Amino acid sequence: MTRKIIIDCDPGIDDATALCMALFDPRLEVLAITATAGTVDADQATSNVIAVLQQLDPTKYPRIGKAGRPEDAPVVDDRHLNGNDGLGDCNFPESARQHLPASEKVIAELARKYPNEVTVVCLGPTTNIARVCRRDPAVLPLLDKIVIGGGSVSHSGNVTASAEFNMYFDPAAAQDVFESATTKSLIPLDITDAMSFGVDLLEKLPARYSRAGNLLHKLIPFAFRAAHQLLGRELIPLYDATTILSLIEPDLFTWKSMAGKVETNGELTRGVTVFDQRLRPEWPINMEVAVDVDADEAHEMIIRSLRYAGQQT
Repeated sequence: MTRKIIIDCDPGIDDATALCMALFDPRLEVLAITATAGTVDADQATSNVIAVLQQLDPTKYPRIGKAGRPEDAPVVDDRHLNGNDGLGDCNFPESARQHLPASEKVIAELARKYPNEVTVVCLGPTTNIARVCRRDPAVLPLLDKIVIGGGSVSHSGNVTASAEFNMYFDPAAAQDVFESATTKSLIPLDITDAMSFGVDLLEKLPARYSRAGNLLHKLIPFAFRAAHQLLGRELIPLYDATTILSLIEPDLFTWKSMAGKVETNGELTRGVTVFDQRLRPEWPINMEVAVDVDADEAHEMIIRSLRYAGQQT
C-alpha cells in the first residue's frame, strides 16, 4: 500500500537529495512536486524542479506546480550554500514551464481528487499551503496530513540568530498553516541539524553511472565545499532528506504533541517558532513535533534509500 504525497519544495541541493529518496521509494507515490520560492526565487525554483526530474527520469512523472512570487519575502535566499542556480552551479538546461499550473492549484486539485489520502510534505517555506488556506479553505480538511520541515523548539536559528530559514522566509504563511484545521507533523531544526553527515558520505552515494548517482555526485561535493568555505564546517545536514525519512520511517523518531505558533512581527524574532511548554499550557495542541531521533539508524536509512534510488536509475 503506497502513500500518496505531494512534495512542496524550493530546490536546493538538499531538496534534490530528498527527491532522489522519495521518487524511487516503493512506499511512496509522488503525485506532484510543487515549487515554491525560498532557497532560490520562484522562477528558478520551478526550473529546478523540472531539472531534477529530467536528471532522474523516474518511471512515473509527477505533476509539476509552478511557484508564485511571495508577497512579503525578505531579501534573503540560500544561494551561497547551494550555488547561484540552487543546484551547485550545474546550470542544467532551461526547460519550458510557461503552461504549468500554479502550485496551490495543483495541491487543491489533488486533494479533491483523493480526499483524505494525500500527505503534503513541505520542504521549503509554506507559502503554497497558506495560499490554499486563504483561497480555498474547504480543501485543507481533505488532506490526510501536512509534514513540515522547519522551525525549532530550542535550537538557535540558521538564517538569523533566532529563526530557521523556512519559517523566516514567510512567517505569515507558516502561522496560517500552524493554525489550520489539519493534522500536522513538524520536523524541527533541533532534529535535522543533528542529522549531519561527514565527507565519507561521498563514498556511500550511488554509483556515478546511475542517474541518481550522477546527480548526487554533482551536488553533494558542492555542499561540502560551501559549508567548509563559508561556515567553517566539515559536516552538512540533510534537512529535507531527514524530513522524508520521518514520513517513511516514523518509528525512528520520538514524537510529542505540542502547541506551536510563529512570530510574524518581531524585529529580531521574525519566523521564530514558539511552543507553549508551561506546566499548564494555555494554547491548544495543534501538531506533533519530532523531539528525538535514532541518529545512527536514521543515517543508515538515508544512505540506503539513496543507494536504492541509484539501483532504480
